[in-house]
Amino acid sequence: MNQKTIITVKDANITILNHNHDDYISLTDMAKGFDGGVALIEQWLRNKDTIEFLGIWELIHENECFNSSEFEGIKNESGTNRFYLSVKKWIDATNAVGIVSKAGRYGGTYAHKDIAFEFGSWLSPEFKLYLIKEFQRLKEDENHRLSLGWSLNRTLAKINYRIHTDAIKDCLIPQKLTKEQKNKTYASEADVLNIALFGKTAKDWRESNPDLDGNIRDYATIEQLLILANLESMNAEFIRMNLAQVERLERLNNIAIIQLKSLLNNHHIKKLTANDSK
Repeated sequence: MNQKTIITVKDANITILNHNHDDYISLTDMAKGFDGGVALIEQWLRNKDTIEFLGIWELIHENECFNSSEFEGIKNESGTNRFYLSVKKWIDATNAVGIVSKAGRYGGTYAHKDIAFEFGSWLSPEFKLYLIKEFQRLKEDENHRLSLGWSLNRTLAKINYRIHTDAIKDCLIPQKLTKEQKNKTYASEADVLNIALFGKTAKDWRESNPDLDGNIRDYATIEQLLILANLESMNAEFIRMNLAQVERLERLNNIAIIQLKSLLNNHHIKKLTANDSK
């Protein structure tokens, strides 16, 4: 778990963590604002409807490790006066992934947003509505920052492309070529970058995506655009070093692979985008 975010719902600070590439909301924080506190989580787990909901959630989300037979046994026993179920027992018995229990820095019980909203309904319909409203506001804010970051990096790539084309003009295009010949040279060098990063030329992409508007770079991720900006500058230097196109392509492809792996494993990439948008 990482990437902690806090939203405020009716004066209560609710922690949201990114877990397995999805949002998990702290049930512990949610329960603290009500009489009974965290003990309410286990009271909620005693309900037969809760158990059924949790089991269906695991099946819908294709949890291949989910122990269906244990789930059926728990469901059949739920609702009786003697029935008791803790979060740990539920996770250990069924291998559930929708609810997680964590100790340490971000300690507490967390649940996938779908399950957290269901818990919110049980606590208070009003609380659930405010929770959903704040969660949606958070997602809209994140999407806005990512959009600004994407636009900024797209602009950066375009600026660096000018450096790149200037190097082509200085070093690859002989004098007195026709405009058509020059354009072909630029297209060839643009595709060196496309092949190095995307594994295909602009023409290949258009033929594979006839229904999409724009070009291959318009559908690039933020990480790819960051790398594209780097590759443009590097290729410009390689051109000035008089390296053959085949050698440049191989070098750029190796660089793209290394940098993409690094960025995809970088937990701070969203922070970088947020700072760029300010």
